Amino acid sequence: MKSYFRPLPQASAPRPTDAVDLAGGPLWFTHAVALRRGGAPQIVPAKAIPDDVLARLTVPRAPIAGMDMGGLSLMGILNVTPDSFSDGGRYLEPEAAVAQARRMAEAGAGIIDVGGESTRPGAETVPVDEEIRRVREPIAAISAELDVPISIDTRKALVAEAALEAGAALVNDVAGFTHDADLAPLCATKQVPVCVMHAQGDPQTMQQAPRYDDVRLDVYDFLSKRVEALVAQGIARDQIMVDPGIGFGKTLDHNLILLRDIALFHGLGCPILLGASRKKFIGTISGAGTADTRVAGSVSVALHGASQGVQVIRVHDVDETRQALALWRAIEWGYKNGA
Repeated sequence: MKSYFRPLPQASAPRPTDAVDLAGGPLWFTHAVALRRGGAPQIVPAKAIPDDVLARLTVPRAPIAGMDMGGLSLMGILNVTPDSFSDGGRYLEPEAAVAQARRMAEAGAGIIDVGGESTRPGAETVPVDEEIRRVREPIAAISAELDVPISIDTRKALVAEAALEAGAALVNDVAGFTHDADLAPLCATKQVPVCVMHAQGDPQTMQQAPRYDDVRLDVYDFLSKRVEALVAQGIARDQIMVDPGIGFGKTLDHNLILLRDIALFHGLGCPILLGASRKKFIGTISGAGTADTRVAGSVSVALHGASQGVQVIRVHDVDETRQALALWRAIEWGYKNGA
């Protein structure tokens, strides 16, 4: 029976001699939770983890799109759509999009994620030509004015190609490179890094009674297969990020389980991206009704992700998240002026 291993990260406690680095970053672990389908979880020492799995849990992650994967980067969300759940319609004009990108970059975003198709629950597919029209000019303008990498949030090869030509440096596909068969070969040919996300179903249907045998292990196996498929098509493993897809075909309980056990995905040997900003489950738990009132809850989730060694956190509220992370780092590792 296959075993999966979720490391138990530590930061500030005295480091034992048998501790190992988590993904080459500042966190470390001495033990992990061993998970098996149909079996009870068990805590095991790091030395009991098979060598190949331990290597993927501990190996330093290579930089991606100019971001240091040995630390934590913030991905600023920029939706150039009329119907995104949180900021739809605000940044349709290129001038407004550039201004928002500038604000996020100045606040500390390490990359700007531009999307021209809403993937909120129930959203309909946007025609390729329209999606290209929405994203190409803002990406070109941001690329020309700001010294910050840009990712394109799309499921479609033609949109990604137009975005890359305009200046994007990473392709972020919420469909896990299963929607458009031409997208992965394009990224391999262009030699651009990618983010592969898990979603059960498409945006129109994904929240209609999602079910899993074990959401953690099902999502892990999906991402593992997609990473291997991308590697087989010529994309280097160290240029692939993985995203468990919080809110994409998941119930409230599914989301909480994935967040609690998100360190499991370090076992894929890839940086982890966490995208939970302002999502509905935050409002359900906190009582914050509208998306723009869920900032505090979003920051709380981001801090949890940081404590589990997540390398990239995708957020609407860059400055608020950066402030919280700065205090978390100061508490865990000591304050350094200017750091």
